Amino acid sequence: MDSENCLYLNVFAPGADGRGRSRHRRGGLPVLVMIHGGGLTSGAGDQHDGSLIVRTDHIIVVSINYRLGPFGFLDVPGLSTSALTAGGNYGLLDQEAALGWVHRNIAGFGGDPGRVTIAGESAGAWSVCALLTSPLVRGDFRGAIMESGSCPSRSPAQAQAAGLAFARQAGCPDAATAAACLRALPEAKLLDASASYSPEFAYGGPDLPQPAARAIATGHYTRVPLLIGDNHDEGRTFSQGLTGLTRAQYRALVAQLYGKSLAPAILARYPWSAYPHPYTAAYAIGDIWTDSGFVTGIGGCPSQNLAAQFAAATRTFFYQFDDLHAPGLNRDHPGYRWGAGHAMELAYLWPSFNNGYSLYDLLTQKQLELSGQMIRYWGAFTTFGAPEVPGQPLWPAYSGGRLMSLRPGDQSRTITAASYGAEHQCAFWNAHAASARSAG
Repeated sequence: MDSENCLYLNVFAPGADGRGRSRHRRGGLPVLVMIHGGGLTSGAGDQHDGSLIVRTDHIIVVSINYRLGPFGFLDVPGLSTSALTAGGNYGLLDQEAALGWVHRNIAGFGGDPGRVTIAGESAGAWSVCALLTSPLVRGDFRGAIMESGSCPSRSPAQAQAAGLAFARQAGCPDAATAAACLRALPEAKLLDASASYSPEFAYGGPDLPQPAARAIATGHYTRVPLLIGDNHDEGRTFSQGLTGLTRAQYRALVAQLYGKSLAPAILARYPWSAYPHPYTAAYAIGDIWTDSGFVTGIGGCPSQNLAAQFAAATRTFFYQFDDLHAPGLNRDHPGYRWGAGHAMELAYLWPSFNNGYSLYDLLTQKQLELSGQMIRYWGAFTTFGAPEVPGQPLWPAYSGGRLMSLRPGDQSRTITAASYGAEHQCAFWNAHAASARSAG
């Protein structure tokens, strides 16, 4: 990285001319603004080529960049230059600036600045949740999509503690001079030091006045139509590195992560004998992490609870991506069953999304049919505020207790909240949520 000159965005419009401006300037097309994931440390707008969505749905797609890692989310004393940047949420402010750009300029591409839907996956969905609660962009969008996300944020004290720990790792141990010391370091050294740094939004400033999760729970957010969902096997993407654990190591890891008092009950529900070799531990831990939402509240029971919170105050459409044979994100473990792991729905919506090889090109005919179905649902939501597509299964609002199970071919159908809860053992995890969080 030679500079922070990364704040670009891409505009995909129907019938664009050679300079990217749409020939269809009348009528004001709906606009989908996509925020990439990557844990606030990686990713780019270029992963989300909106051409297929634009051709299918006749809307405009904008994909954006924002600053990442310590360049986008860092708080140490003296680093900020105004009250607006006091929490170190530079990357979030970049996203808000991108929305401002869309409002000022999208009409020139044939878009309607009053018909903007924001969308994001993983950390991009964290971002969508933060934007829903941010007063600075209230009124800048009329709909929101959250794929495999949650609503994390940390206090100013936690943000500074994490920032100073990063500064020490980078060779700047003195809190009083940490900001000046960090500014004097080359970018490469900062990147090296950030290997163990986990960015998160900080609340307490004008961009995020209170914890995002609290704002959602208490109804203090922009109430627009919401499409929200997760993948059936979120945790299997994160647990793939645990393929070599023995049964004893599996039991020890569960006790370490969830506490010795809760571990026996978890092991009884996710027994070693229920999972096939040779990746037994990875599958078992993957299911536990999915159902409990262990990785930043992503997946399973926390996702259902978040959808229910939204549905109590705004029109909400909940889904589960259920293609259990989606192409794996890498080939590091031949034979590993990814199921519908974290991020594996992206190739169905964005053919440009890949991990070194084209995942879209690996889709079977039935999976391509699911891809088309999902693209039309997302486009209808962007256009009408509801995923209502003639000829496709009816997707009711979640207030009625039903969600959409997205499956290959013509198998997509609604399922009940009760069946989703039973599948992910939510009665157990909801009862032990506080213990699981404190142990983790």
